[in-house]
Amino acid sequence: MKIQVITLFPEMFEGVLGSSMLWKASDRGIAEYSCINLREFGLGPRKQVDDTPYGGGDGMLLKPEPLVAAIELAKRNDPTAKVYLPTPRGVTYKQSYAKQIAAEETGMIIICPRYEGYDERVTKWVDVQFCIGNYVLTGGELPAMILIDSVVRLLPGVLGGETSVEIESFQDDDENIEFPQYTRPEDFQGLKVPAVLLNGHHAQIEQWRRANAHKSAQ
Repeated sequence: MKIQVITLFPEMFEGVLGSSMLWKASDRGIAEYSCINLREFGLGPRKQVDDTPYGGGDGMLLKPEPLVAAIELAKRNDPTAKVYLPTPRGVTYKQSYAKQIAAEETGMIIICPRYEGYDERVTKWVDVQFCIGNYVLTGGELPAMILIDSVVRLLPGVLGGETSVEIESFQDDDENIEFPQYTRPEDFQGLKVPAVLLNGHHAQIEQWRRANAHKSAQ
């Protein structure tokens, strides 16, 4: 999967994309990452990328010219890639959507808004508007990282176990949380591993796990 990120702060992605499973996916040739610096498409000698909103109001908006130019470059790099935009009005992002992207798409172009947002006309070049939750962030970089991490980990060959992505919380978008899990030592400061997990009886273990899966907090 080819993933391109349009951002004013490409340095924010270095540690995330260069570590752990995301690095492994890149090292194995499963995922390819690149950041497109929006500032390079800025206008005039100061490389301006934002301006005041028509109609008044606080803050600045990303201008359409730099954003569209960056999107068009990314589309030339990967013509079939879909363009993703994190926005409060977008569809609520869920596990089923991550699974769908991982299964069906070969490329993503992710825009990272900043300031008070973006000129609405940019959405003509956007395929998917998504929202990661009902709260406000300073920019689109963190939502972009969440989108990348949640999708790339599902690509074949990234995680180790064959069932790693099958037995997880929020499968099929339900509210079930994965059962509690334990590792060595059996006794840690008087806190003991449930005996049923130590007896080797797979049917009893499975029954215990089903009984101890929890609903998500409301």
